[in-house]
This record gives sequence, structure tokens and C-alpha cells, in this order.
Amino acid sequence: MGAQQEKKPSEERKYRNTQNNTQTSQVQWGRAWEVDWFSFASVLFLLMFAPLIVYYFIMSCDQYQCCLMNPLIDLLTGNKHLSDIWNKTPMPTYRAAGIYALWVTFQVVLYICLPDFCHKFLPGYVGGVQEGAVTPAGIVNKYEINGLQAWIITHVLWFANAYYFHYFSPTIIFDNWIPLMWCANILGYAVSTFAMIKGYFFPTNPKDCKFTGNFFYDYMMGIEFNPRIGKWFDFKLFFNGRPGIVAWTLINLSYAAKQQELYGQVTNSMILVNILQGIYVLDFFWNEAWYLKTIDICHDHFGWYLGWGDCVWLPYLYTLQGLYLVYHPVQLGTANAIGILILGFIGYYIFRMTNHQKDLFRRTNGNCKIWGKKPEYIECSYMSVEGTKYYSKLMTSGFWGWARHFNYTGDLMGSLAYCLACGFEHILPYFYIVYMTILLTHRCIRDEHRCLSKYGKDWKRYTVAVPYRLLPGVF
Repeated sequence: MGAQQEKKPSEERKYRNTQNNTQTSQVQWGRAWEVDWFSFASVLFLLMFAPLIVYYFIMSCDQYQCCLMNPLIDLLTGNKHLSDIWNKTPMPTYRAAGIYALWVTFQVVLYICLPDFCHKFLPGYVGGVQEGAVTPAGIVNKYEINGLQAWIITHVLWFANAYYFHYFSPTIIFDNWIPLMWCANILGYAVSTFAMIKGYFFPTNPKDCKFTGNFFYDYMMGIEFNPRIGKWFDFKLFFNGRPGIVAWTLINLSYAAKQQELYGQVTNSMILVNILQGIYVLDFFWNEAWYLKTIDICHDHFGWYLGWGDCVWLPYLYTLQGLYLVYHPVQLGTANAIGILILGFIGYYIFRMTNHQKDLFRRTNGNCKIWGKKPEYIECSYMSVEGTKYYSKLMTSGFWGWARHFNYTGDLMGSLAYCLACGFEHILPYFYIVYMTILLTHRCIRDEHRCLSKYGKDWKRYTVAVPYRLLPGVF
């Protein structure tokens, strides 16, 4: 569940400060200004090896039935050379290029040309034009929230084709999976490079740009805070949510269709993966307005990390469970299937209710009840680039009194459920829980470092009140 991230538990109120302490304020926001040796080494490692990791996982399934160790064993023992593996890898095709170009174009059209109508008839859903959080330069961007609408339209057309029109096979994604991977890489690198050039020569807002002087760091972590084309096409919102996350459920459906084609049935493990990951995707789009207050939108700049990551890493590695089940269909016992389903539901409940408590607290400025009583909080303050002083409240009760990132704990429980649905024959489907544990732990540390810079002594008071990050009493 890497695509939704934690938002700040705050209700922001703005006051003018007489001193414009720009240098101090800028340090408190977004990514780093200066790059230490460890950050630089990490950036180089990811730029060089992240694409290879994706290729290795997909190639292992295509050529080695999802066994991660066999390619290495073949290479080390001399049974195969790199050229042997590479020569067996499907290359880009005109068909895949056409499919991918049509897909991205369709999502762009749904994003910028079709105002949201779901909020007009779905009770409780927040869509249409919404305001994001204040940027470091003190700007509040407006967004057209229509991701749920795009997801519904896309899936209605998918099922209409599968059961009525039959223009293409429901297995089309799986059948072109590796050629599509090359297309996704091309888009990921193209948009990341364009964002880099745009940040230097025609940024949307120069005051929201950060330059470290380190080309590789700036390329990966981004220069512009909110790069846009025109009034509504926001790079971060589009690439974080579309086309990758809209495609997530379609990819899983294509895997299920392939199972049906190959084995004459869809296993209960495949159904579990489709249900649990489908719930997460729907939750993301139902709460897309909430997503405007997350780390991705509020703090991350747009570079290769988000551009390539959302085009390639997310759709190819977050869907490994379904891909694995095509090659190794698993029919779970009833008790195991129910247990995994319950684990996934509990994880989702913790994830959603934790964020709901925070959102309720923020929207009501603390004038609400959490678990039947008025929430406790710590008052904090911070500065924008322009010297505007803001006040926030950091909640210390409810789930947020148990741990500072307890929503991530629910996230990890759901991630584990996806993996357990695949059984224990191979380690490949468990990459997701390992990756998410590393990602969310690192995100905890990264976010808390930023909060310490932003809130100072107020953040130290908060960590004393809520001493644990993920697991109460443990970590």
C-alpha cells in the first residue's frame, strides 16, 4: 500500500509574521538542500539498479517460473550467460507501444477534460475542485479531483469489452507485459527528464524550486515542488494516481483472466489478491482529496523518484502476487483463506480508521470526539518561505496516541495478507512486504527528521507524548 502515504495531523491556521526568515523556513520544507555522501550514494544506487531490479523480477517469472535464485545460479555456474537471458527477453513491439500510448492518452483525457460528477450523487465522497496544502512559497494549489470517476469509467469499459464487445482479450496486459514494461520505462524517463528541464528553464513557481547543485540528486528527487502544465495538469497528482494506480486493478484482472485461460479456473488466492488490493485502490480514489495532504503532495518534489517510480516500479512490483499466481496457482484451504481475508480486513480497518481520526481532527480543528472523548493534542508552529507563520495541532490520542505512524502498521498488515495468499513455495511474492517494511520505516525516519526541522522543540514535546513509531512498546 505504498501509493497512499501519511498526511500531517494538523489544522493549519495562517498568521503574518513581521520577520521574513526565508532561509530558516526553506530548510523546514520538502527535500534536502544539501546532499551528504550517503544520500548521494543511495541516489546513484537507485538510479543504476532500480530498473535492473524490476527487470530481474519480471524476467525471473518469464524465464524461470518466478524462482529468484535460479538466474543467479545459472550465471554463477556458467550454465547461461547474460546474453542468453537477454536474447530470450521480449523486446518492445508496435502493438505494445500502441496499447500504452492509448492507455496514457485516455487517462490524460479523463483527468483534464472530464470534470468530476461522482461527488454530485455519491454521499460522503469529496470530488471536484479542491484545495491542496500550502506550499513552501505560501501558495495553495487547486486540483480537479476526479480519480474515482476515471477508475469507474475505465473499469466499466473494461468489463463491457470483456463480456460484450470483445475488441481485445482480457489477458492483453499479461500477454504484452514485458513489451509494455519497456514503454513504461520510456515514459518514466521522459517525464522525469522533462520535469528536470522544466525546473531549470520554465518552472511553474520558481520559489517552490530547490537546487542542490548535484545533478543526480536533483534529477532523482526533483527540482519543482508542483510542476504543472496549464491550470489543471498537475504532474504529481496525475502520475501518483494515474496511470499506475488505475491500472493496478486492471492488471490483476488480466492475471485472473490468464489463470482462467490456462487452468480453466480462477483460484481463491487470486480472488483474494484482487479483492484486497482492489479495496486499497478504491480507498485511494475515494479519498483522493485527502491525498492532497499526504507526504507525496505536501513535501516531495517531482523527479525520477515519483515520475519513473509511478510509471514502472508501482505497476510492475506492486502486482507481483497476481503475476506469481499465474505461474503458480494456489488453492488455499478454507481456514487459511478466511484467516488471510481477516488479516487484510483488520489491516485495512486500522489503516483507514487511523487516517479517519486524523482527518476528522484536522477538519474540526480538534472540536470532535475520538473514541468517545475530546482528543488530546500539542500545539505547534512553523514558518513558510515568505515568513508566514502557521499553527498546527498534533494529535496525541486515539490510534495516534498508540504510535506516531500507526496507519503504516495497518498498511503493513494488509501488505502481508497479499503475500500470504501466495503460499510459501517461493520468496518472490514476499518482496512486497519486505520492500514496504523498509519503505515505511525509512519514511517514518525521513518524515520525523523533516518535522523536527519544521516544528523544532514542539516536535520533541510530541515525541515524548507519543514515544513509539509503528509498534506500541516495541518500535
